[in-house]
Amino acid sequence: MEKEVYLGLIKAFDLKQAVALITITGVRGSTPRKPGAKMLVFPDGTTVGTIGGGCGEAEARREALNVLASRSSKIHHLNMTADIAQDEGMVCGGIMELFIDYLDAHSPENETCLIKDYLSAQEDTAAPVLVTVIEAFEESLIGKKMFVKNNGEVVGDLGAEELSKVALESAKVGGKGYRPLLVSLDSRFEPCDTAKTKPAFRFLVEPPTTVVKLLILGAGHIALPLATMAKIVGYEVSVVDDRPSFANSSRFPTADAVICDDFERAIDGIKINSQTFVVIITRGHRYDKVCLRKVINQPASYIGMIGSRKRVKALIAELVEEGVPSELLQDLHSPIGLKIGAETPEELAVSILGELISVQRELDQSGRLR
Repeated sequence: MEKEVYLGLIKAFDLKQAVALITITGVRGSTPRKPGAKMLVFPDGTTVGTIGGGCGEAEARREALNVLASRSSKIHHLNMTADIAQDEGMVCGGIMELFIDYLDAHSPENETCLIKDYLSAQEDTAAPVLVTVIEAFEESLIGKKMFVKNNGEVVGDLGAEELSKVALESAKVGGKGYRPLLVSLDSRFEPCDTAKTKPAFRFLVEPPTTVVKLLILGAGHIALPLATMAKIVGYEVSVVDDRPSFANSSRFPTADAVICDDFERAIDGIKINSQTFVVIITRGHRYDKVCLRKVINQPASYIGMIGSRKRVKALIAELVEEGVPSELLQDLHSPIGLKIGAETPEELAVSILGELISVQRELDQSGRLR
């Protein structure tokens, strides 16, 4: 959840104010935002966040105000096909499915507490996976929520035991990816193909974040183009180095954070979770080893380290001899990057970024139910 939307929800609950939360649950064709993007609409018409701007967003806002008036959540299909786009001056030509969720601080206490608990869980290391019913033949189930913390704790339920059971399994899978997962079930709670069968239930599984955090350890020549390109494709980029002349915001103007400190101390201060990718490209074997030892037992989804096969093999042997479990080192991506014959820092950055994207897509696919 984007920070501004998260803060807007906290504000609404503090003021005991009803709001409508718009979430893109599916897209077809060219659209300005992708599934998972959110916009919060207050009763006075003010908004927080965006689902793309323009006339389409204005229509979504009107529908959100209708939801606030009716106090009933619903699905709305926002049609931005070419003809409409031309007539209304929009630049996109696709269709977005929106779930417009009515949230009220005066709702039953258990529903209000669940949302507050979910917002609190996002502040700590619980990495909650949220599941929301967006379609059901029993209207009372629409909008029901539950979330699962990374320690396995389940908060809430979806109003039907079998539905909650399937949702829990889906949350375990969907939480590993970076894209929301839309699950469709028939009346027997079995996955169904919506092109052939109208689902009896649909629910949205939202991972803790849709933003991949890229931690670059080492601020040398490869880090420069890698940080720039990674930011372009949407990663949240942090760069660490112990040299002030290398680790500074002037050198990395696009990075979200630049940390100049001892590598071990800097890593201790960074929260590494399943939404974190780590790239180790320091200036030498000694520093690579220090960084790898610090991050190898962290729950990062990707850890890659630069170096020749011979050098990497020797470093791994050293760590094993020092007591690092060999199984932890089996998933290390090294030599780092895709094999594209890269030679220059820029080409090496492309090969590394290509591997990051490949791993991310594999994680997304592993979390997608048929």
